[in-house]
Amino acid sequence: MIIKRISAERIPAALLLGVLLSLAACSNPEKTGRFLIDPPAVQAQVPNRLGTAELKDVSLPEYAADQEVMWQTEDGAVRSNPDNLWADSPQRGFTMALAREISNVSGATVIGEPWPLAEPPQRVLEVRVEKALAQADGIYRLSGRYFVSEESGGGTNHARSFDISVPMSSNQPSAIARAMSQAISQLAQQIAALDGPGRTIATQTPPDPFALDPIF
Repeated sequence: MIIKRISAERIPAALLLGVLLSLAACSNPEKTGRFLIDPPAVQAQVPNRLGTAELKDVSLPEYAADQEVMWQTEDGAVRSNPDNLWADSPQRGFTMALAREISNVSGATVIGEPWPLAEPPQRVLEVRVEKALAQADGIYRLSGRYFVSEESGGGTNHARSFDISVPMSSNQPSAIARAMSQAISQLAQQIAALDGPGRTIATQTPPDPFALDPIF
């Protein structure tokens, strides 16, 4: 096989310039912005109604689970820019932030799955998000349902809805990240208080008679 060397003189100047600019852009560490999900500190406290609870990975719409920060434009489309990314996986970031905020606001011990402690949780918490979107009207909308189930039986289950709106100062990724973080903080307060439209359902399964027996 004969390999011919191509001198720089034989490469068209425009093509060479394009290649050099592309390489420069790829090596620029400031081109890509990564944004945190970081709910603000909440002063209001509610009674501990959850005890210990395992939070399942939050279910997000496909667009909201994408690594790119999404927003809605005037034509109704959901768009993104590859230069604007979430600093963590949106599902993981949302789940961890929500668990932390519920714990902070109520004193409950809420931990994202998998449950790491030897003593099993008293309850399991599941959140299914139907909309998590920076809307074209300047509102960040977070809506869906959450479910709290008793693990030992003999207690109550909860199936409730949430619909949270947070005004945004702009459609810039930093403003979207702030609004999303504030929405998660409000959702944490609602879940901690077992608040919102929905039902409280008595558990039909009787409690385990041996659950508190130290022999077992």
